Amino acid sequence: MTNVYALSAAALIGIGFYGLIASSHLLRRVIAFNVIGSGIFLFLGAFASRSGLPDPVAQALIITGIVVALSASALAVGLVVAHARASRRVVLPEDDTTVGP
Repeated sequence: MTNVYALSAAALIGIGFYGLIASSHLLRRVIAFNVIGSGIFLFLGAFASRSGLPDPVAQALIITGIVVALSASALAVGLVVAHARASRRVVLPEDDTTVGP
């Protein structure tokens, strides 16, 4: 069963990485970064219970990571909103392909 969780974690990390690279929308990048973090938490949880008994240290790290990820996500969304209000755009200038010469 650990292999299923580890493969799911690898899939989440891959999907999140693709979303981070492929999307130019800032809010989608924040969501993709959160998907990568969820994959890492799942990966840690999968390998923490290899011996049959869950490791309490890994569980504590996962819970702490979730709290930190939630705080970082709130900060990132606040920065995206501030950037959108200031520039009237939700993409970074170097990512915007609609600007002509």
